[in-house]
Amino acid sequence: MIMGVSACGKTTLGQALAEELGVAFFDGDDFHLPDHVAKMAAGQPLNDEDRKGWLNRLNAVARKHHDAGAVIACSALRERYRKWLSEGLEDAVVWVVLNGSFEEIRARIESRKGHFMPPALLRSQFDTLELPAYGIHLPVSLPVAAMLERIREASDRKGPEAMPPA
Repeated sequence: MIMGVSACGKTTLGQALAEELGVAFFDGDDFHLPDHVAKMAAGQPLNDEDRKGWLNRLNAVARKHHDAGAVIACSALRERYRKWLSEGLEDAVVWVVLNGSFEEIRARIESRKGHFMPPALLRSQFDTLELPAYGIHLPVSLPVAAMLERIREASDRKGPEAMPPA
């Protein structure tokens, strides 16, 4: 699971990591309901009730691909969201956490074209974000190749950085 706020690079890194690992890639944005996409596009953040079904759909994808493996990009901003995402897979999920400053991400989101998430919602994502102590933390300023190298190094050095038991 690759997590972080909107425009931090989850999809770009996720696609590259999935290709390197030879597994499927799934972008969490593709699993939002159309009315939730419209809500965000209108500048309204999702609430927990909106997110619950979305996170359950992504958990179902993760469970379906448990044996073969998969890379899933999802904001996973709160600890409870990460628990929902990894339910039944607690020992199998490796978290990659993309970190950047508000200003750094705002510049990215403002330059992005064709995405439903407006820059006005970025502050709400940072306000919601609960960074986990676990996982492989990477600065968004790194090139993708360097991120992949750090993921390989962390995996070689420590083994999987799974979510701690509940």
